[in-house]
Amino acid sequence: MRTKTLVTVLLLFAGVTSALAQSTDSICNVNSSISHEAVKAGNFKDAYLPWKVVMKNCPLLRYYTYSDGLDILRSFLSTTKGKPEYNKYFDELMATYDQLMKYTPELQAKIRGVRSADKTLALKAIDYLQYAPKMDIDLVYGWLSQSVNAEKSKSQAAVLFYFLDTSLKKLAKDPSHKEQFIQDYLNDSQWVDEAIATKTKERIKKGYLNVKDNLVALFINSGTASCESLQEIYAPKIEAHKTDSAYLKKVINIMKMMKCTDQDAYFKASFYSYKIKPTAEAAAGCAYMSYKKGDIDESIKLFDQAIQLESNNDKKAEYSYAAAAILASVKKLSQSRSYARKAISFKDNYGAPYILIANLYATSPNWSNEPALNKCTYYVILDKLARAKAVDPSCAEEANKYIAVYKQQVPAVNDLFMLGYKAGDKITVGGWIGESTTIR
Repeated sequence: MRTKTLVTVLLLFAGVTSALAQSTDSICNVNSSISHEAVKAGNFKDAYLPWKVVMKNCPLLRYYTYSDGLDILRSFLSTTKGKPEYNKYFDELMATYDQLMKYTPELQAKIRGVRSADKTLALKAIDYLQYAPKMDIDLVYGWLSQSVNAEKSKSQAAVLFYFLDTSLKKLAKDPSHKEQFIQDYLNDSQWVDEAIATKTKERIKKGYLNVKDNLVALFINSGTASCESLQEIYAPKIEAHKTDSAYLKKVINIMKMMKCTDQDAYFKASFYSYKIKPTAEAAAGCAYMSYKKGDIDESIKLFDQAIQLESNNDKKAEYSYAAAAILASVKKLSQSRSYARKAISFKDNYGAPYILIANLYATSPNWSNEPALNKCTYYVILDKLARAKAVDPSCAEEANKYIAVYKQQVPAVNDLFMLGYKAGDKITVGGWIGESTTIR
């Protein structure tokens, strides 16, 4: 008898529980419908209370519950600034984001198109920047940093901008953040470039291109973009990191990118990196250091090693050209030309080596007892400068500057005529130059 009574009670309890569940579902669906329709009509005031019922009792009912709530609360914040209730609505805005991130895995399991919690965190940070009654820049920087380091190039363009902008604001109040700010800029720039490379819609790509320009502007205006600033940041830390190859490589890459390869920090980082493991970058850094010390032979030897260790042809060309420039500075003309030609062999659209060869020839144009023939060297020089412009338009301005000077040095037509030459004739410039050209 007691068993039968217990079963009856349990059945009754189950029935009550089921009825309550059905009642809750019904309440949630009704309030969700009322709230959502009110939001669509722009009637945020009437949407607010039914929305709160849904948020409290059925947080997994609809994904749009959260987007509706954000719209409601942003509307309230825009109309209550300076009023006592403003802080209440701001706290609810932040709590809405927190609840959405909490339930994101479950929402993703049942609904398609639910963004990641890290993406949501970035949107929370942007709303925080816009609406926070009192700004905590460290807090919002932490949120944005977590988001972009998780999403990387999948981050929205605006998020990547706000991340560096917030990092700059943190730098303004905390000078010790300088090194991290530079790293933030490098990472952010890389992610923007990756996003630009993968986006197919022009409107979206344009957004990332605009952000890229803004990132450069933020970096330039930060005061950290100078070689002196980089030297100040990294020089005191290299000794402590002399066995940390990852850190040393970062210093080398940053200073190389910023064209600060004449700074002691770059030399020291390269030296310690080279001691750990000879790499192309480290060998090149040590080559620059040897050149600065006046040891030309050691410098060229190290550039040779950098060329050998490097697999990227553009970088091989860069190291070859650097060696050519160093040899030119000590008047080793033939050797310099050899390395300039090597640079061209690695990168055929590289204009700088052609300009260097032209200037090498201009320093030693004489190869004949006839002054007019010696002046034919300038035809070869002009050939090199024309070639530089043809293969590499980026160096056209520099090439044109030299063309304007050297074209004044070509021989007079009458002087060549007396020697049996006329326009259109081929002539070989002798001596160490040994190249043919056309008289014009």
